[in-house]
Amino acid sequence: MKTKDNNYWFPAKTCGWSWGIPNSWHGWVVLAVYLLAILLMTGLVQPVYGNQVSLIGICAASLVLIAVCWLKGEPPRWRWGR
Repeated sequence: MKTKDNNYWFPAKTCGWSWGIPNSWHGWVVLAVYLLAILLMTGLVQPVYGNQVSLIGICAASLVLIAVCWLKGEPPRWRWGR
């Protein structure tokens, strides 16, 4: 998905309300760090500290991802397609 402004790390989807896959290397790095955080929470933190701590970490990582998408992505709004 190409956007009119290439300064966006995350372009908006053509249908619905959210962001699509990243269109810059910055966005891919953010997404990779998010996935790494999820893997660490489920693989390393959960067996040692339990489900609650792992869930808190996953929620925190998700909130950070949403914040980065909000700041560096296309402004969100409902889209009905092309």
